[in-house]
Amino acid sequence: MGSNVTAIPLIDIAPLVEKIDDPDMANHKDLLRVVQTLDYACKEVGFFYVKGHGICEMLMREVRDVLHKFFQLPYEEKMKIKMTRQSGYRGYQKLGENITKEKRDMHEAINCLTPIAPGKYGDLGKTLEGYNLWPEYPSNFKVVLENYISLLKDLSRKIMRGIALALGGPVDAFEGGIAGDPYWALRLISYPVSSDVPEEKRTETGMGSHTDYGLLTLVNQDDDMCALEVQNRSGVWIHANPIPGTFVCNIGDMLEVWSNGIYQPTVHRVINSSHQRRVSAVFFYETDFDAAVEPVAFCVEKTGSVAKYEKVVYGERLVQKACCCFGDL
Repeated sequence: MGSNVTAIPLIDIAPLVEKIDDPDMANHKDLLRVVQTLDYACKEVGFFYVKGHGICEMLMREVRDVLHKFFQLPYEEKMKIKMTRQSGYRGYQKLGENITKEKRDMHEAINCLTPIAPGKYGDLGKTLEGYNLWPEYPSNFKVVLENYISLLKDLSRKIMRGIALALGGPVDAFEGGIAGDPYWALRLISYPVSSDVPEEKRTETGMGSHTDYGLLTLVNQDDDMCALEVQNRSGVWIHANPIPGTFVCNIGDMLEVWSNGIYQPTVHRVINSSHQRRVSAVFFYETDFDAAVEPVAFCVEKTGSVAKYEKVVYGERLVQKACCCFGDL
């Protein structure tokens, strides 16, 4: 985020959602204006809100409602879908189990990851093989979330098509070998009120400061609580205040490599200082699990004809991250 940036831009992406798959899209001036705004947001801020995304606000609320209902269940009920190494790091993650920069975060979560059948990626994917664990209660949890995931995958694909154009590449630059079979992750997170947490487990931070690892993140957060904070280059923390009906989006480390540093992720954190539980559904849209990500030619050309980043195999880095965050399982 630029040193003097004090606000996160709000982008109406309706023209992009409606026209990005149109073969004649180059003639849609309203679509091109969205692409220009995306370029500014990715280059100068690393974060942006989107409206006009086509996902109804009622569904966004329903997702948060089922999360509130699940996280209010007794601990024993939540532990029926406990996350383990054997589950491929899927399932319920208890309070304090997530680690950011060697410090325990004050949140609990359900981790949902792209299902990986045994042997699909050989040794590369062995650690994350498995299928998602869904709770029995609320009874509509699985149906609501699977529908939601399907819609967010398509929305993310469209936004990434816009970002590809913003970088000066072809609209399908992220498809094929980069994200033709995109990996995704969904973290369903609850930030409890401090008074509900044993004193020895309390920390100020619900989620420690970090950047996201993949390409694009979409956050569906409670409407009435300010907790997500974004850091500009002067070190000032800016609140990503909820705007009903919008997603908060941010770019990740893989996009930095892919764009040869034209776009860089922004440090952010979560502090729930309210007097009520906060939930958020955080969707991560990534490259192919086995993709070898490196600066692409048209971005290298724009940045002095020198690749600034070495090749990164996405799945290798993801496994390292999982083992680091959940090391005591």
